[in-house]
Amino acid sequence: MVETSDVLLILVSILFPPAGVAFLSGCSCDLLINICLTILGYLPGHVHALWLIYKHVQARERFGLQGFTYKGNGRYEATPGAVQNQAPPSYGTIQR
Repeated sequence: MVETSDVLLILVSILFPPAGVAFLSGCSCDLLINICLTILGYLPGHVHALWLIYKHVQARERFGLQGFTYKGNGRYEATPGAVQNQAPPSYGTIQR
């Protein structure tokens, strides 16, 4: 589910893609890649920034708000000892 902070992050990324990536990953290799992509063409910088935001939203839905750490290159892993979100049962399933 997309939250207000995600919408603001998307708006920042539309205006200046490296700023949105910096908010997500800090001063990392992803920021350098995004700066290079933005210099090469404004659209590739946007695509990279929006892809990183998408991966962040996926990780938050999968692991919970504080249950993940960023490993770089759009990859997130569960934080050891953190409680992960469990998917709700689908319609017609039986819990035992």
